[in-house]
Amino acid sequence: MNTQALKRLFRGTAVVIVAAGVTYACKDFLNIPAQGTLDQSVLTSKSGVEATLVAAYRSLDCSSSSAGSWGCAASNWVWGSVPSDDAVKGSNAGDQQPINEIETYFWSTGTSSDYLNQKWSQVYEGVVRTNATLRLLDKVLAEKPGEISTTEANGIRGEAIFLRAHYHFEAFRMWQNVPYYRAGDADFRKTNVGVNAVAEILADLDSAIALLSPTGIPRGGDKGRATIWAARAYKGRVQVYNGDYAGALTTLRDVQTNGPYTLQPSFDQVWSGFAAAQNGPETILAFQASAKDGEPSGWNSNWGERLNFPHSGSYFGCCGFHQASYNLVNFYAVDAAGLPLALTDPNWNSLDTSFTGGILTRPVDPRLDWTVGRDRVPYKDWGLHNRSWIRDAAYSGPYSPKKNAHENAADAENNVGWVPSQTNNVNIHIFRYADMLLLLAEAEVEAGVLENARTIVNQIRARAGQVAQGCGKGVNPAADTDLKTTYPACATDERLAVPLVLAGSIYSLSEPWAEYRIGLYTTPFPDQASARRAVKYERRLELAMEGQRFFDLRRWGDADTVVANYIAVESARIPYLTSAAAYAARHRLYPIPTLQIELSRVGTEDRLVQNPGW
Repeated sequence: MNTQALKRLFRGTAVVIVAAGVTYACKDFLNIPAQGTLDQSVLTSKSGVEATLVAAYRSLDCSSSSAGSWGCAASNWVWGSVPSDDAVKGSNAGDQQPINEIETYFWSTGTSSDYLNQKWSQVYEGVVRTNATLRLLDKVLAEKPGEISTTEANGIRGEAIFLRAHYHFEAFRMWQNVPYYRAGDADFRKTNVGVNAVAEILADLDSAIALLSPTGIPRGGDKGRATIWAARAYKGRVQVYNGDYAGALTTLRDVQTNGPYTLQPSFDQVWSGFAAAQNGPETILAFQASAKDGEPSGWNSNWGERLNFPHSGSYFGCCGFHQASYNLVNFYAVDAAGLPLALTDPNWNSLDTSFTGGILTRPVDPRLDWTVGRDRVPYKDWGLHNRSWIRDAAYSGPYSPKKNAHENAADAENNVGWVPSQTNNVNIHIFRYADMLLLLAEAEVEAGVLENARTIVNQIRARAGQVAQGCGKGVNPAADTDLKTTYPACATDERLAVPLVLAGSIYSLSEPWAEYRIGLYTTPFPDQASARRAVKYERRLELAMEGQRFFDLRRWGDADTVVANYIAVESARIPYLTSAAAYAARHRLYPIPTLQIELSRVGTEDRLVQNPGW
């Protein structure tokens, strides 16, 4: 069934997903503004199965169904960015205090446990919905033979099993010791003791691979659906996380060689509100955010990111969370060859508040100004970022998040709900091809094939060297005048993205607010340690503010040292970090929410056992 037919079906029938107890809608094939209730006989149908599967996709991001709104964001900004050296909570001291406690490693407080429970509830809500889809599919196949063809049934089953693997992987990354639920489970108080979650996840991914269409085309041509190649790529991701580099090498080389994925032509297109840039060749799995779709509260937009916009001095009006750290911004400085300054200069992390557009002459990687909003630099096409956009710079620093923000010209923001300018249709990448390539590069390094790793890193860097932030245009006359008065060249050049020039192995561009430069690694990595460091650095530069960093640091075994060094320096810039708890062995896993342990109790036995140290 094509996308438009699916939309018409659900607008006409209005399905409630029984397992979740609420209605859902999203963009593309998920764009189904459904409301109301249906009896079981209507649900037991092909359309009912499809609607239940839609609900399983909907749990990729926060919703009003089962949890709060920020601890379960699809981007994992609370869990993967803020506790790392990439970002601080942002905003001010009084707002969303639980995130402060997560950031400063006080994870056993009651408010931290509330946020942890949001994440646990949302991932297992996703599991419940996938299993509900599978049970309903079997029921329809038994009661209404022929209503769903074998090919369609295999596709539905494959998508549901893929999603079940993803949700369990999210739980595994957080807690490692987690229960695994399948469609036949009736008792939702399973133990996490002795469970090999990775083996279960990989088994599900193998099942999905066997079921999904070998053509690799999304079922019905609907963007956002899982495919056989998504399942294969995800399998390689899990293998890397499990330290099975040999297995990952085989899996990910196959995807690289034979799969449909390529990098977007330029970095600015990866996170975008422009329809032409969305669901491009880089997308493996993304939450399909939707705006202006008829849902009255804006829940189908990228709701989990809605706090993460510049504050009231800006067009967006709120709320100033998920601010980039000084450490991250400094990390984008490059040397004369356009390589990370951190490779050779022990003082790379000393730029601090002078890192303002038009003032600092040190060249920077162009990805900086697609990732972070900083003063006197155009913020996409909204005008110059300035200090008034920061809620409390003395508390949280001067930088704003940028990837999740839409472009003014994209007409991507919502028209309903609380502060519609903070909700948009920018898809949230959960897994993208650049991420996968860098995981493959890791596996190549561990296998000793350093040239393959260098080729991949250079591929990522060459893409990053295509365009840099241009002038754009101010959102209103005052903002536009400020932009063009500050930088007169912008009066005749309103391009949002400006090409860099390649000379030899270096891409460069001089703008009045920045000297952009990014170079390739022109000589072989001298040893495995150098190659490993180059890949790790590239992951940070490429995936910054995407909720990956803290999970990377923990799986590499680097978190202890990196976090300690980060807090030691950053606490002089962000004073409240002086109160952070020392990062210890117990922080290598998040604590299981206390409420979930209590709910698992059978008699006097807690089926869920808390992680070590908590």
